[in-house]
Amino acid sequence: MQIIPAIDLLGGSCVRLHQGDYDKVTRFNDDPVAQAMQWQDQGAERLHLVDLDGARSGEPANDSAIRAITSALTIPVQLGGGVRTAERADTLLSCGLDRVILGTVALEQPQLVVDLADRHPGRVVVGIDARHGKVATKGWLEDSNTEATALAQRFSASAIAAIISTDISTDGTLEGPNLQALRDMAEASSVPVIASGGVGCMADLLALLALEPLGVEAVIVGRALYDGRIDLGEALSALHSERLQDLPSDLLQDLA
Repeated sequence: MQIIPAIDLLGGSCVRLHQGDYDKVTRFNDDPVAQAMQWQDQGAERLHLVDLDGARSGEPANDSAIRAITSALTIPVQLGGGVRTAERADTLLSCGLDRVILGTVALEQPQLVVDLADRHPGRVVVGIDARHGKVATKGWLEDSNTEATALAQRFSASAIAAIISTDISTDGTLEGPNLQALRDMAEASSVPVIASGGVGCMADLLALLALEPLGVEAVIVGRALYDGRIDLGEALSALHSERLQDLPSDLLQDLA
């Protein structure tokens, strides 16, 4: 299972929000390029960027930082936040990003996402952010009546690379991922799922291994890396060496 460090950009700095609340911001680093290089040096195989300004306003706000990061790194970089038109996605994919993540537009204009994935196979990811099982949009500021699993099924026959499944209630809390929601998403989706939200310790990462056979291929980790609760190098080594049958039974009982 791949561990993908996250850099959330707000006003050009690396931050984390608590449960997506823009009024609950923790600032970690004012140099996003240096932070990105740190994750790469520790062994990251992919980097996850979020343009929080773009997610909130729908307008690009951190493009200079995004270009600086993609120019400095040798590993692939994916980005979400405010990618709501095909033109914006094309621009991002042409400036060094490996993948673009579409969230709001996936709900509002699903055919646009399907068409974009056909033109850029393997480079378009759907971000499904859910609050109590229902899809939230526009930087998590608006809720819909659409079930997250139903939206995932909408893209089962498309050429998207993956679905990032984020449980808003756990994001930034360090209290553990919503394993049942991830199981439901993996069972509903025929494309790989990337887990996001709630990881706070190594036990959380090991518990996610139980979902790997269902198609959960990676996990995005943010605050736990910044706080030092998880050491990226040690975590990568542990996950690469672990086998599902070797996990302690108490980590798997919630999934029985």
